[in-house]
Amino acid sequence: MSMPDAMPLPGVGEELKQAKEIEDAEKYSFMATVTKAPKKQIQFADDMQEFSRFPTKTGRRSLSRSISQSSTDSYSSAASYTDSSDDEVSPREKQQTNSKGSSTFCVKNIKQAEFGRREIEIAEQDMSALISLRKRAQGEKPLAGAKIVGCTHITAQTAVLIETLCALGAQCRWSACNIYSTQNEVAAALAEAGVAVFAWKGESEDDFWWCIDRCVNMDGWQANMILDDGGDLTHWVYKKYPNVFKKIRGIVEESVTGVHRLYQLSKAGKLCVPAMNVNDSVTKQKFDNLYCCRESILDGLKRTTDVMFGGKQVVVCGYGEVGKGCCAALKALGAIVYITEIDPICALQACMDGFRVVKLNEVIRQVDVVITCTGNKNVVTREHLDRMKNSCIVCNMGHSNTEIDVTSLRTPELTWERVRSQVDHVIWPDGKRVVLLAEGRLLNLSCSTVPTFVLSITATTQALALIELYNAPEGRYKQDVYLLPKKMDEYVASLHLPSFDAHLTELTDDQAKYLGLNKNGPFKPNYYRY
Repeated sequence: MSMPDAMPLPGVGEELKQAKEIEDAEKYSFMATVTKAPKKQIQFADDMQEFSRFPTKTGRRSLSRSISQSSTDSYSSAASYTDSSDDEVSPREKQQTNSKGSSTFCVKNIKQAEFGRREIEIAEQDMSALISLRKRAQGEKPLAGAKIVGCTHITAQTAVLIETLCALGAQCRWSACNIYSTQNEVAAALAEAGVAVFAWKGESEDDFWWCIDRCVNMDGWQANMILDDGGDLTHWVYKKYPNVFKKIRGIVEESVTGVHRLYQLSKAGKLCVPAMNVNDSVTKQKFDNLYCCRESILDGLKRTTDVMFGGKQVVVCGYGEVGKGCCAALKALGAIVYITEIDPICALQACMDGFRVVKLNEVIRQVDVVITCTGNKNVVTREHLDRMKNSCIVCNMGHSNTEIDVTSLRTPELTWERVRSQVDHVIWPDGKRVVLLAEGRLLNLSCSTVPTFVLSITATTQALALIELYNAPEGRYKQDVYLLPKKMDEYVASLHLPSFDAHLTELTDDQAKYLGLNKNGPFKPNYYRY
């Protein structure tokens, strides 16, 4: 039995008919518009094909920038805000002034200052200990009269340190210790605030030394303190301005490379000022080197290569605190990790942590990623690079760019292809490609970000070291390299505990007597290994 046709609801059939007429009218109207439109509008797709076939130089650069930014954009040194209109003009050729009329700086674009100020304010939120130190000591001005010349990474976090030093009474002039790690907008914000800063992202080698020289060489201003990261500033002052170097009251050095240089000077009897080795302080080694690198190694590799680590074979050269942090992160994501080491104690630690200790030559043909973090030179040589597999990723987590022999790759038979910001494919004649990150420079600060909180620990340590050296009575420190006093390390740690709502247990008088300690510390002897 057939079912009767459904009866339309009253009025609905008429409404549907009217809607159909309106739709048809709009369609015909649109077709008429297209028919009358200029030919170029109809052939837009063809025009795009022609554009792609003959891209201009500007078009290529814009495309490259968009690819780079899609993978690395963030409010960080990895994707510093940049006005493309002045990309081709060196900051050294620009005439810029801040709102106060001062031109004692050289940055990419002073107009980025407002954006940089917001970055600094965000960093301050996670650097409460350093801000607390600033507020406690601001009234006393313990750095009044200090003229500090600095050479560090210029990021939002180091800007908080620089402004803290200024708030404590110091005059500061600053340059960057790495040609790729500067956040242009932060440098602009510092310049706007009156700091003589000479730095921008992407400096040439010549620019790098020019910026350092501009910091040191100024009529009517002579530095009496140095804050260095890598030893380049100290080396420059020692070589080029020996009279200035002799009048320096103290040097604070953060990196293993710079500390090594200081010990060399001391051993040769050429270090004529006291220096503080911040790199080997507990708060630097155990927090910045270990925890910072544990988080930032993956960030840098992911942003630049989009690599998946599960099952990848990775060799980490060096199992110090930086190496330990890198290995822990890579292992947690399922990578197969090998270690190279020269120190039997570090090698044994690696074995006990479940890693296989090898020579680089034994695994170089099979690994997918090579990471250096030794502080040494020529750890990865041209011979190693020649033997690597296709698409092997090579990067450095040590301070200096000497660990990977990048110079040996700049030969006529090898082709360099920039595929992203800070990512180069080095192509061999047979078509093999090695992926080189940041041209062998420090990966995390060149290609990504580092945790603000950890940098607060290091920055607070640096500030206290400067205060200690500047205010120390004559004779306390001789012309040598010193470790940070244990009590100062503990004080830095205590300033950061409130962030975790952590509550320390206090010794009773009887317990303190039993252990032979002061109730207020220091709680460990200098030889204690944390």
